[in-house]
Amino acid sequence: MPELGINIDHVATLRQARRTYEPDPIWAAAAAELGGADCITIHLREDRRHIQDRDLELLRQTVSVKLNLELASAEAMVAIACRVKPDQVTLVPERREEVTTEGGLDVVGHRQSVTAAIGKLHEAGISVSLFLDPDARQLDLAKALGAQAVELHTGQYALAKAGAPRDTELATLVAAGKQIRAAGLALHAGHGLNYHNVQPVAAITNMHELNIGHAIVARAVFIGLQAAVREMKELIAK
Repeated sequence: MPELGINIDHVATLRQARRTYEPDPIWAAAAAELGGADCITIHLREDRRHIQDRDLELLRQTVSVKLNLELASAEAMVAIACRVKPDQVTLVPERREEVTTEGGLDVVGHRQSVTAAIGKLHEAGISVSLFLDPDARQLDLAKALGAQAVELHTGQYALAKAGAPRDTELATLVAAGKQIRAAGLALHAGHGLNYHNVQPVAAITNMHELNIGHAIVARAVFIGLQAAVREMKELIAK
């Protein structure tokens, strides 16, 4: 059964909407753990639109499961990770104007900066995952760059209509998963996964980790975060 990483960014989004102190992502992480989360994921963006440095510092002190920090490969961001030392860093693309991450990291086009970032993270003893589209050219580079895992961007699958379009996107993810595993890397997936579409992705052979945020936080508005996490865990287990 894949591990479930809970992205709590949107708890911080709600807090930042009023520039206040609540809801606190630290409490969200605790509730997610009580619901069965195997990992807490946060994205420290360069513009600090949701997660703040204070959140990262406190989560490093309080999270008892794996702490996965998503960030851009920019020097300043990598330096923060090396100082705080999360269990895992997932390198992602980042554009200031985007509402959410719009695609995988282009490691082919940014090989030099990604290589430098991975080197510094490894020196700090941090495991590295790369958030990539299911594109053979991008996936080919992952092992050469020194990553331990690849998180497949599942956005196109999540956007596809049920039936043949979604089946096609799922087949692309399955093929990409085989390529990642053949390279000896751990297989992760995330973006746009929800209670309706998660099970086929969870069932991909040797899927190790799923990172899900918005759908679980949205569900938590109605039933609470602990219960929302538990429901997702049950779906994945099936």
